[in-house]
Parts: sequence; structure tokens; C-alpha cells
Amino acid sequence: MKLLFFVLIGLLCVTTVYTQETVVIDSSKVDSKYREDQFYLAITYNLLANKPSNLKQTGFSSGFHFGFIRDFPLNQNRNFGLGLGLGGSINSYNHNIYLYETEQGEISYINLSDADIGYSKNRFSTYLIEMPLEVRWRTSTASEYKFWRIYTGFKVGYVVANSTKFKGDLGKIKHTNLKAFNDFQYGLSLSAGYNTWNFHVYYSLNSILNNDANTGSEALDMSAIKFGLIFYVL
Repeated sequence: MKLLFFVLIGLLCVTTVYTQETVVIDSSKVDSKYREDQFYLAITYNLLANKPSNLKQTGFSSGFHFGFIRDFPLNQNRNFGLGLGLGGSINSYNHNIYLYETEQGEISYINLSDADIGYSKNRFSTYLIEMPLEVRWRTSTASEYKFWRIYTGFKVGYVVANSTKFKGDLGKIKHTNLKAFNDFQYGLSLSAGYNTWNFHVYYSLNSILNNDANTGSEALDMSAIKFGLIFYVL
């Protein structure tokens, strides 16, 4: 995950320098039917909302998001429209709840703080295919590539894989594809900014884990809030 983070930052820095170069446009070749079709890259900090009182996040919980959005202008000026896309997402959540599968194939949850179990790493990760649907407003024109934008909408994702990693008093333990996660994750999104760099936030409308997730005393029905930067490439 750290490698992905540094690779993304490097790509963003290089592309930012490139996109800041002066672009000379031949007015005779301006496309009056242009679309804002875009590839996107984003990195977010992932928070757990609605979490029980005994759950604490530790370390840096990150998200890496990428994909393509098809633009559908709805007015003559082509500065208002819809966007429909397809992409992927990798998300990690560092916390003090240990998820594991018993010999009977059941999923159990232990609060490491309450159990006084020492650890240096404990997290779960999800890998999703996502489909964003956006309502899009911008100040772009057929010849202007630097503009203000506000894109808001709805995103639904399907969890194609998951994993957990633990390192501590119990040793080094890894699980994959535990039946503890909701297959579908969905929520509201907002991206806003100018030119290359844009603020992005996602608010989940359902729980990350399924209805059976609990520590015995409290349900683990936490959801995700992700915020960070999103970068668009025409």
C-alpha cells in the first residue's frame, strides 16, 4: 500500500508539471461538441464512522481510486451534464479489532485493547470495482482546459476481494476473502476544485461489515468516510 502511495504521488507531480504548460489552440479546430471524458486518480484518508465506543483507528488508513468517466453534456454550453464511469478502489483500515476465521468457518472479532494483546499492525483491506454516477457543473469551454468544477453524485462498489493482516503477540497472521464484508458498498461523493487538483470526499451509506459483525457487547456497523485529492486527466 505504501508503494502505491508513493507511485501515485510521483505520477501526480509529473502530470501536474505537464498540465501547467501553456497550450496553444488552433481556433479553427475547436470542437463545439466537446465532452469532459476523463480518467481519474485519487488518494484518500479513510475514516470509520458510526464505530462502537471501543473501536479505535490506528496509523494511516488510506484509499487509492482510479477509473474512467464518460461525460454526457445536458445544455448548449456543455458546462452542465452527467457522468457515468467505471473504476476500481483499494482501501485499508487500521484499527484495534482483530478479525479471524475459526476452525468451524465462523468469523470472530476480538478487541485487542480490551484483551490486552499487543500488536504493531492490524488492518483489513477491501478491493472494489466501482461505478460512479455524477451530476457535473464546470466553467470549461471548448478551448479552455483550466476551469472550476463541482461534481457530485452517487457511487456503488462491489467488493471483489478482502484481506486482513495482523502482526503482534499472536504472531503474523493473514486472512483473505473472509465472509465478513458486505458485498456492495455505496455512498455519496463530491469533487470540487480548479484545474489539476481537486478536493474529494465520499460518505458511505451502508456498513462495511455485514450484520453479524459484533464484539459481543456492540455491533460493528461502522461505515466509511473518505476524503483527499482527486486528479483528472482528459
